[in-house]
Amino acid sequence: MISHLMDKLTHIIGLGLSDSFYLVPGDAIGVGSTFEGWSPRAEDAVYSVLVPLSPPPGHTFQLELDTAEMPQRTFRVHVELLCTCSREHLGQDMLCFLHQPEEELRRKQEPSLLHTLCMGCYLDVEKMARWFCRFVRVAWLLLPQSRHWGFKWQPSRRCCKFQLSKEQQSFTAEVIFGVRQGDSEIFMGSQGTAAGVASTTWLETCAVAEAKFLGHISRQAPQDSCHCKCLHLLSHSLLGVGFSSYTLKTVLTHLLSTVPLTRWRRTDFPQCLLEILEFLPCSLQTKLLSRFVIGNQSFPLDISLPSDLRLAQPPNLFEHLASHQDAHLKAVPEYNALLHG
Repeated sequence: MISHLMDKLTHIIGLGLSDSFYLVPGDAIGVGSTFEGWSPRAEDAVYSVLVPLSPPPGHTFQLELDTAEMPQRTFRVHVELLCTCSREHLGQDMLCFLHQPEEELRRKQEPSLLHTLCMGCYLDVEKMARWFCRFVRVAWLLLPQSRHWGFKWQPSRRCCKFQLSKEQQSFTAEVIFGVRQGDSEIFMGSQGTAAGVASTTWLETCAVAEAKFLGHISRQAPQDSCHCKCLHLLSHSLLGVGFSSYTLKTVLTHLLSTVPLTRWRRTDFPQCLLEILEFLPCSLQTKLLSRFVIGNQSFPLDISLPSDLRLAQPPNLFEHLASHQDAHLKAVPEYNALLHG
C-alpha cells in the first residue's frame, strides 16, 4: 500500500513539475526492516522509502566528499549548470541558463535549481524536504485514498514523514531522499544526522544495496527459510538492550553469505539462532564487526556498487568498543541480557 501510494504521489508531483527546473523524483524504493520482512514490532513499524532525485534539464550533480572517515562518509551535492544552447537550435522551448541574459531568463523561464533549493551552489536537504512536503500535501488531496484515510504530518527537518490512519489501522511512512552515486545502488541520503550537521550535508547510505541483497537471498533460499524469522525474533528482544537492530542485521548478512542457504530451513531455526548468538560475542571479543556491503568483494555482482567501495577497507561497527573501554565493558552484559531474553 505504501509503495503504491508513493508511486502515485511522485507521479503527480512529476507532472506538476514538468515545466519547472526543480528536482525530478524517481520511483520510491522500500528500505529497512518493514520492507525486508523482519520488522520487530508491527505497532511501531515505520515504512521507509527512498525517493531517488535526478537533476532537472540544464543541471548536473557532482558529489563532493566532505570527509574520508568511515563508516559515516558524508558528501555535498554540487549543482552545476549545463549549456543547453543546442536545445534552442533544435526548437526546444528552453533558454540556456549559462548564455542567455538574466533579464530574459527571469521574464520567460522558471528559475534554476540554484535559485530555489540550494544554499550557494550546494543542494540543501532542509529546503528540499520542505519543498517536497508542500507538494505531497497538494498531491495527497488528488488521490482517492484521501477520502478514506486521515493524514497527519510528523515533524522532521530532513525527510518527509506522515501518518495514515483509518478506524483501527495506522501506518507511519518516512520518505528519505537520495542522490544516486553513478549508476550504483549507493545513495547520498537525507536521513537524520547528528545535531549541528549542515543542511548541505548528505550521508552515504547502503540501505538500497542491503535491501536488494536480502531480496537476492530470499529468491535463492528454500521457501521455508527462517532467516527473516530469526532477525525478527532477536530484534524484538532488543528492547532495553544496547545493541541496535542494524547490528543484528549486519551479523545475519555476514552469516547468509557464508553459511549454505540449505541450512536456513524452518527445522533449522534453533541452530540458526545459535549461530547468530555465537557470532556476536566473537565480534565483541575482537571488537570488530565489519559493515557488510563496503569492502565486501564477494557481494553479488548483479547488485551494482562503485568499484572503490568493493575494494575499500570495511568500516568497523564496533569501532567505539575498541576506542572506549567503558563502552566495551557495558556491551558484554548487554549481550548477556539479549541471550537470556
